[in-house]
Amino acid sequence: QVQLVESGGGLVQPGGSLRLSCAQSGNIFSVYAWGWYRQTPGKRRELVARIINGGSTNYADSVKGRFTISRDSAKNALYLQMNNLKPEDTAVYYCNIDQPGGVDFWGQGTQVTVSS
Repeated sequence: QVQLVESGGGLVQPGGSLRLSCAQSGNIFSVYAWGWYRQTPGKRRELVARIINGGSTNYADSVKGRFTISRDSAKNALYLQMNNLKPEDTAVYYCNIDQPGGVDFWGQGTQVTVSS
């Protein structure tokens, strides 16, 4: 059984940094992409960043130059380094594994709050 567990969220002042981690347990044999999404109340969940299997990365325009996604395959871990955080980055952040033609896997989410 596959589980994704996020950690690293919290309260940070504008301009600060956080590093989110996602630990994967269980094996997935076919992955299209590993990604981070975020959601605020009343809004749809949106893609923040993802790594396509093969190495290419995609970022939302709003986080380009500030956020960096990375993956440690040996540890089955996914990371999101978030720098120069802004109040509009406040959201619940979710880890995702996208299978080609299959079920997606999601973590339970971790709250990030950017406020002075």
